[in-house]
Amino acid sequence: MGLAKTAMVFFFIIQVVCVLSMAMGNTVYKVGDAAGWTNIGNVDFKSWAASKNFHVGDTILFKYNKEFHNVMRVTHKNFNACNSTAPYEIFATGNDSFTIKKSGHFYFICSVPGHCEGGQRVDIRVSAASKSAPAAAPSPTGSEAAPPSHPSSSPSVLPTFPTVSPAPVEAPAPSPHAHRNGGVSLYSSWKVWIPVMVLSFGLSAIAF
Repeated sequence: MGLAKTAMVFFFIIQVVCVLSMAMGNTVYKVGDAAGWTNIGNVDFKSWAASKNFHVGDTILFKYNKEFHNVMRVTHKNFNACNSTAPYEIFATGNDSFTIKKSGHFYFICSVPGHCEGGQRVDIRVSAASKSAPAAAPSPTGSEAAPPSHPSSSPSVLPTFPTVSPAPVEAPAPSPHAHRNGGVSLYSSWKVWIPVMVLSFGLSAIAF
């Protein structure tokens, strides 16, 4: 009975870890989807990669028959030439994962003769996260700031008026219900509470 409870606890922990991984935005992409990493079936890996939106932290999964295929990460030049010499990395287990740690291009090929030339290669493009700031308005030059002067035949005298200073305006007091940190706490996020509730429910079910 104790072994069964331990197995159930382990199962719920695995589920919570999976939910937390999805909540953090990390995604696992299986290359070729259902077809996998293969040269059979005319899989268009270029179109497959173009349909994805890869981010830093995501995982690229290569599933294939290790008796007929492998995976090599190569340079851009060797990717275009299907050249497997001096690769960055070699994978050959049939179930290989590559975690994206920075933005840029990551080039993968199968080094089995004829496979890369037949289309078994993929370019994983990871865009850098950019925060666009609004462009500052150009400061007016002297000629733009100063109004054009027109010569006058005779000087004119303008009437003067007393200057009235605006009354000081008191800033409104901050609301007592305003957030002190200007945002929502991490622990109030549903992405964290959902897995915690799942784990609590599972442990309660095991206890009874």
